[in-house]
Amino acid sequence: MLVGQQAPNFVGRAFINGEIVSDFSLESFRDKRYVFLIFYPKDFTAICQSELVAFQERLADFESRDTALVACSTDTADVHAGAAKVPQNEGGLQGITFPIIGDANKTIATNYGVLSGEYEYDEAGFLEASNEMISLRASFLIDKSGMVQHESINFFTIGRNVDEALRMVDALRHVQENGAVCMANWKPA
Repeated sequence: MLVGQQAPNFVGRAFINGEIVSDFSLESFRDKRYVFLIFYPKDFTAICQSELVAFQERLADFESRDTALVACSTDTADVHAGAAKVPQNEGGLQGITFPIIGDANKTIATNYGVLSGEYEYDEAGFLEASNEMISLRASFLIDKSGMVQHESINFFTIGRNVDEALRMVDALRHVQENGAVCMANWKPA
């Protein structure tokens, strides 16, 4: 569990609004914006595509809350770029503009504790896996200081609710900006 700890930083290749950036960094948001970081398994799956499209449709709502929306999967940034060429009605990610990080070497998913699959390291230090190693469906809400304030991890078959993600952003901002707490079922006024 990462709640209450500094979010593991990463620098990597990301697909952002039509182009691949080689040095995308989580650190670039520190002291500037909140970050809602979502992990998902693969670009070309129905649930993943539906989630990314749903988050894109609400991107302005995140931005109006001073929150960067960032996605990450264990696909490469090149696969993300390929998926972005496919229309959404054909299962692609065309029109997704927020950063999608490629984590092909699985270090980001491992550091966030969301890598699924049976794996271990042999005596020589080589990784051995008995099945596909992909990211679980996970969300991390990171404050401006870089601390993880909320995390949620789902199995592959359960998609997220964007309204709930925004409620969590609102709750964190309410707490940090007003010095208040949020009771059960809290919603912004």
